[in-house]
Amino acid sequence: MIFFLFWFDILIEGKTDYYARKKLVIQAKNKYNSPKYRLVVRFTNTDVIVQIVYAKIIGDEVMTSAYSHELPKYGINVGLTNWAAAYATGLLAARRILTKLNLAEKYEGVIEPDGTVGPIAALDDEDAPRPFKAFLDVGLKRTSTGSKVFAALKGASDGGIFIPHGENRFPGYDAESKKLDAEILRKYIYGGHVADYMRLLQDEDDEKYKRQFSKFIEKGVTADDLEEIYKNAHAKIRADPVFKPTEKKGDYKVFKKYKKHRLNLKQRRNKVQQKIEAFKHSHEGDEE
Repeated sequence: MIFFLFWFDILIEGKTDYYARKKLVIQAKNKYNSPKYRLVVRFTNTDVIVQIVYAKIIGDEVMTSAYSHELPKYGINVGLTNWAAAYATGLLAARRILTKLNLAEKYEGVIEPDGTVGPIAALDDEDAPRPFKAFLDVGLKRTSTGSKVFAALKGASDGGIFIPHGENRFPGYDAESKKLDAEILRKYIYGGHVADYMRLLQDEDDEKYKRQFSKFIEKGVTADDLEEIYKNAHAKIRADPVFKPTEKKGDYKVFKKYKKHRLNLKQRRNKVQQKIEAFKHSHEGDEE
């Protein structure tokens, strides 16, 4: 009963879209227990999180993950939550999982993105492995046109993962003509929209520019540098996508001396007896 109430509370609070999760998790019975992989994209105020996940009875299993706070290692030191950073994080996750599965050389994806949209095709060789397939999991994020969640999708798709998707939610798509302007999408991939806004603020309000792009100024990044920074980052990600844990600095063993060990029964009784003796001694001193 308690377990049911716990999940009922989560359900009415709207923390999970259970209809979407069911569609993303349930696998056809003729797939012979083959996992149904999901490209999970989540955003915080300071980070972009992209994971490859599949469901088990005991819970979700994360195969690999990529975070935008890893991008400084590849030369992107500022704007770690913008559209171009989300694309680079998706690209990193894709290259990381394909390297782990030994598919990186067979499915390179789109090495130089030009803004065109197309799925990853299987190799002509019948004996060759099929492309790694995953479905986009957006959680509760709104899937409006131009959303950053589709930046991560585009990065993962260009990285070599087969993700079923269309072109109608990318920036540059015209709902009336039902066509995608590839140049606009390419501009977003390389941070061109950020560069345009930087130039606009520099011309119209220099104080606001210095306030809003203070980190860019501190790192010496100008509007003209952005495209080259993202191009170099994409190349570095493809060259070495493997996760390397951060080396811990300092000796953490020194903190052991602050740990209090639990007293046994004899020690606890002795401690109580000492307090009683101290109390008696203090009262004897007051009477004298």
